[in-house]
Amino acid sequence: LLYFQSKDRMQALTQRASSPHLFTVHSKSHNRGCRRVHASAGAAQDMQPKLKTLKAVPITPENFKPFGQLIGPIDDMKPYDQEDAQLQGFDAGTPRFYIMRLPERGLKFDRITYHGKVTQCLGLLSPIGHWYMVVAAPTHNVEAFPKEQDLMAFKIPHGVFVKMHKATWHAGPLFTSTPHMDFYNLELSDTNVVDHNTHDFRKTQGIELEVSDV
Repeated sequence: LLYFQSKDRMQALTQRASSPHLFTVHSKSHNRGCRRVHASAGAAQDMQPKLKTLKAVPITPENFKPFGQLIGPIDDMKPYDQEDAQLQGFDAGTPRFYIMRLPERGLKFDRITYHGKVTQCLGLLSPIGHWYMVVAAPTHNVEAFPKEQDLMAFKIPHGVFVKMHKATWHAGPLFTSTPHMDFYNLELSDTNVVDHNTHDFRKTQGIELEVSDV
């Protein structure tokens, strides 16, 4: 239990809680690490979120260019060039390349995240199927979060890797119709501990978003 010794102290804390703020959630397993989440403690948290729909479009090198690159098959012994993934930030730590298994969560989301220190690559391991990702251009600031009109939803087939630029906002992978999917993932070993910057649409704007493919 917490006891407050003055009305002025209570009023000051109440005013702070009603305004947007940035709070930090520390990882118990890494004392030096943290996740930043931008959210509001105001009335939006108590409201039933309004559902907004984002129409997915097939991903192409051209329409994904503001957010990153598409990486497809290339011939063996082909020299490195600009068609290869232009990786950045891997000198800042230990690269981690692994197969990430995700459970099916549907096509709705209320949070969006960016990693500011490193590029990230994702690709579907399964030889069939497709998945979705919602992205927005980098702002390099969790308080400069993307608005609804800044978001782009992409439908991504198997056999295509996406390389996101540093600090590209993203939600996903999203998918349906299967209990889980496996993805190749290339990032740093501590990306999700020390470089996980998130905006919460539900708490700040009272909205939830859903990807549509119809």
